[in-house]
Amino acid sequence: MKQVPNIFTLLNLIFGCLAIVFTLQNGIVLANTGEGEQMMSMPEQIFLASLFIGLAAVVDFFDGFLARLLKANSAMGKELDSLADIVSFGVAPGMIIYQFLRLSIARQENGLDASILWLLPAFILPCASAWRLAKFNLDSEQTHGFKGVPTPAVGLLVASLPIIFWTSSQEWVLGTLLNKWFWYGLVATLCYLMTSNLPMMSLKVSNFALRNNVSKIILGVVAIICAILLKWAAVPVVFLAYIVLSLTLKNKSA
Repeated sequence: MKQVPNIFTLLNLIFGCLAIVFTLQNGIVLANTGEGEQMMSMPEQIFLASLFIGLAAVVDFFDGFLARLLKANSAMGKELDSLADIVSFGVAPGMIIYQFLRLSIARQENGLDASILWLLPAFILPCASAWRLAKFNLDSEQTHGFKGVPTPAVGLLVASLPIIFWTSSQEWVLGTLLNKWFWYGLVATLCYLMTSNLPMMSLKVSNFALRNNVSKIILGVVAIICAILLKWAAVPVVFLAYIVLSLTLKNKSA
């Protein structure tokens, strides 16, 4: 029974690998119309990558829950969890960013001939994820909260963007997600948030005392309201709310 959490962790890794597969098999096509404009076709493979990153996050939650339930916490489980998280919430989201950068640059004049150097910033995100996870494993103080934004939160944020792209009909949203400067700014911001020492709350509930869970309750209410009103666009809003609540409210998890 003590290996059950590790099996869930490996399932997290498998989902991360599948997310990468579907990101690479995206089928992005650019074609010129008769009026000199470019037509874009991006089938739903990256949409499926987002799905598998979401499934990896669900499994990632349950492996920790099962480890505590079965009293099967171990040094190996901790290391294995971090290795899986690098793939599912670092490399896979980095590949999503790579493909969006590829698309945004290809739409520009002579974009298909642009240097690959314009795409390399996408790989800074996996590097920052690895740095953040290594720092977490070496820091015994991150038991009731985090220093820096957790890697799964960043992975879920990036995974939501392809879905927002597919489901949105607003030109400013589509234009933003096809702008390379948006992605460069996002990578820089997320890498800073992960590698910083900013105090972030843990979503684990170790007791039901109201005073220890105020921020979690507020975040839950915000998430529900945003999901109803904004649908998939709720994910970036909840991500921002998580950061704001972490920085403005005293978070405990005793």
